[in-house]
This record gives sequence, structure tokens and C-alpha cells, in this order.
Amino acid sequence: MLITRSLQRPPAAVCSILRSPLASRSFLPISRPYLSSSLRPLSTTPPTTPSTTSPTTNSTSSSTLRNRGFFIPLLTPEEDDLEYQTHRRMTAQEVAAQGHTTPPTRTKMLVRDFIDDSLYNPQYGYFSKQAVIFSPEHDFDFAAMRDHLEFLRILRKKYTEIEEDFDETDEIARQVWHTPTELFKPYYGYAIAKYMVTEYKLNLYPHRDLIIYEMGAGNGTLMLNILDYIQQFEPSVYERTRYRVIEISGRLAERQAERQIARAIGDRHRCVEIVNKSIFEWDEVEPNHCFFLAMEVIDNFAHDLIRYDPNTYQPYQALVSISSDGNYTELYEPIGSDPLISRYLSLRRQIFYRPPVLSHPFLLRLRHSLPFAPNLTRPEFIPTKLLLFLETLHSRFPLHRLVLSDFYTLPNTIAGNDAPVVQTRYRGTMVPCSTYMVQPGYFDIFFPTNFDLLKEVYQAVCRARRPEGERGARVVGHRDFLERYADVDKTRTRSGENPMMMYYENVKMLLT
Repeated sequence: MLITRSLQRPPAAVCSILRSPLASRSFLPISRPYLSSSLRPLSTTPPTTPSTTSPTTNSTSSSTLRNRGFFIPLLTPEEDDLEYQTHRRMTAQEVAAQGHTTPPTRTKMLVRDFIDDSLYNPQYGYFSKQAVIFSPEHDFDFAAMRDHLEFLRILRKKYTEIEEDFDETDEIARQVWHTPTELFKPYYGYAIAKYMVTEYKLNLYPHRDLIIYEMGAGNGTLMLNILDYIQQFEPSVYERTRYRVIEISGRLAERQAERQIARAIGDRHRCVEIVNKSIFEWDEVEPNHCFFLAMEVIDNFAHDLIRYDPNTYQPYQALVSISSDGNYTELYEPIGSDPLISRYLSLRRQIFYRPPVLSHPFLLRLRHSLPFAPNLTRPEFIPTKLLLFLETLHSRFPLHRLVLSDFYTLPNTIAGNDAPVVQTRYRGTMVPCSTYMVQPGYFDIFFPTNFDLLKEVYQAVCRARRPEGERGARVVGHRDFLERYADVDKTRTRSGENPMMMYYENVKMLLT
């Protein structure tokens, strides 16, 4: 069975969105407004896995799931069904390999591939062309500031100066976003370094080297702050330190190398290696104990979208079909054709996790028995690329210690469980969108993380063979971590307020 929802460009409502006290990410408007329609059935027969080089044909059964959506009779032209079936089914990797400078048409792909292509395509992806990480030239002097409001005013002024440097052609601004590493440098990086050195000296020093991997190092600020701390305060440990960066963006990898070269020769860290590669393409095995840093990275890992039949609880996976004129249609088919989705759902069952959309069966059936009720549950976004990352950690970094931080909640998400924020910047204003089906390359798409579920999934994937008491994964609050490992006096204002402790309250950390 395939079920579709058509979109023809999303409505743009001008509204600012915050990931912290200042707007931090952005996206670009598209040419025509999207008009949302409803779900409708196409076929009850699961589609065969189509070729990536030839048109696909999906057999259609005469029996279909009757959709009770109110607008269905007006929006179901049968000729569209045939067009969707002829679209090629592709992955984000296959699209990138073609090297086209514009997004594909007459194509369909899983939601995670559509999002992945939108964010990471080397030709037109968001992180290839739009994203700029805010990095003030000089560190902030918090002791000279009256309070956190003065800090915000200074920060806003610097943002304005940076944005004025960008080309505003077509009223489109590059997105500039900030991280705690950049705002509170070097002290935030020092806290991460102190944690790793403390754990290293407790368990590995002096018999083994301190090996650090960082995924998605941005401007390289965290790398430099960590190594500066170790060099200054732990010189004996520094002599045994190796630091490797895994960076998917060629532009950011160059930026990280330039930051090193720009330093005086005596201040350069010769223990650094920068590898321009995606973590999902990593093929080396690190046989030694190591720390693996993933700081505000997994929120941009693409998710899949599933819905359930409210009567049978059978899950259906979503695809995005792109027509010849660039419009998008959401298709649904029974799970089974994609092994990653199947593995993730199987793993959730093993840890006895029940999705929120199925947590109240009686109310679910009652709701869907009403007239004009939809024939599928509300959408649920599942972190399949995050699972792939954990599997990579398990196979390529078997002796790792993970240090991961990200957002556990976000405002202004689109509809659905664990749904993302989709936003851009237009005429200096943050503009959120109500759908993920937006023009690739211009929109930031980022997800909140269910840390309690992540902990259970991590232990099942990476620590399953260890005894229950030795699996060692724990979730800590951002503030709790900083209170223990940061020099909080360095970021305190004259009023006693501490912006580093006050901001990013929607961040948690997973430590293993």
C-alpha cells in the first residue's frame, strides 16, 4: 500500500525561532507556496525494490485501504498514481554521485535520504553553501559586563556586523549560528578537556596514549581549546595526545587547517590530523582506547518518517516523490524494503520501547473511528542515521568513550513525534516552516534528541556484551556537567549572572 500527501511549496510564516537566547540557524524562501492536501491510498501491495538506473513499476492491487480524509474525493487524480510509480528510487549517496548542481526530479527517496541530500549534497546542500559558524575574533570579557543582557547586546551587535559582510542578493542571507564552544571560548572547551583528562588519568595514564576523535569540528575552536588546555595544564599528558578530526565538509576542513597555520609556529599543535570524510564512510578501525566527541552534531542527522495503521499497528515508511516540475509528494509503503529502518524498529522492540503514538490503544482506535479521521497515525520521526552512527562506533571504534551533547527539546517543531525544526533566514528574520519538504540547500533541518531512548539504544548497540553494571552510559544536564568541570568564575558577569550556565538549558550530554 502506498499513501500520498502532496505538497507544492510550503507557506512561509515570518517568525523568529531560538535554539538559545539568540536566533542561531536560518533558511531560504522558495518560489511558490506549498498547498497541503490529504493522505490517500494507492496500493495495498508492497513495492518491489526498484532499480536505481531504470524507471520503477509497482504492482497495484484492486483492494485498497479506504482513506477517510475529508478532502480525498477532490484530490485523488488516478493519473498521478502512475507518475509516482515511474519515478526512480534513489539514495542521497546516489544523487550526490551524479554531481548535478540542482536537486533531482522524477525521483523518489526515503525521507532520511531527502533530508540528507538537502543538508549535505556537495553541490547544493545546506552545509555546503549556506552555513556559517559564528566565531568572534576576540574572547568575551565577561567580568567587564554588567549582566547577561549586556552580553546579549554585544552578541547581537557582532551578529549584525557579520551579516552585513554577506551578500544579500535576492534578500537571502547566509545562516550564521552559534555554539557554546564559540560563545564561551576557551572555557567551554577547557571543561571538555578537563573531563577527558580526568577520566584518562584515572583509567589509562601513563600506559596508553590519550587519543581523541572529534566529529564535525566546525571552525576547529573546540579542538584548539582542548589542546591548549592539555598543553598548558597537563604537559605530561600532552606529550601522549593524538587528535583526529572527522569532517564531512571540505570547506570546514580547510578552515580547521587554516586556524592551525595562522598560529605562531610554537603554538601549533602537531598532534592534529584532519580527515575530510563522512563518519558514515569511515573504514578504519581504531584498536586503541579513545574518546569520541560529537558536540551538537547529531541534531542534523537525517531521520526517517513512519506512521502506523491504527487498527493493526503495522508501520509504514515514508518516501518523498519529486515530480518533473519540482513539487513534492509524501508516499507511504509497508516497512521491509529498507534494512536500516527494520533494524531500528527491531532494536526498539528489544528494549521494550513503545512509541508515544501507540501508548494509548483505546484512545487511538476511538479517535480513528470518528468520521473523516485519517487512516494512519500522526507522523513519527525515527533517528535511523543516529543508529548507523552508533553501529559505526561499535565496529570502527570498539574501545571508545563517547562524549555527546545536543538539544533534547526545541521550540517551533513541525508536526509529529520527535519532529524537527525547519527554518531559514529571510530579510534578517528567522522564518520557520511547517514541513520538511522544502527546497534542498536553503533550509536548516535539525532534530531534538530523546536522550533516555538514546542511552538505551547506545547500550544495546555498543555495550550489549558487557555486564549490566559495566555498560557505563549516563545522561547529564548541560549545567550539571559545567558545574563540575568548568571554571565558572571565568564567565561570570558583575551582577553575578553566568551566561554559560544560563544558556543552552535545552542541552543534555551522553557520557560513556
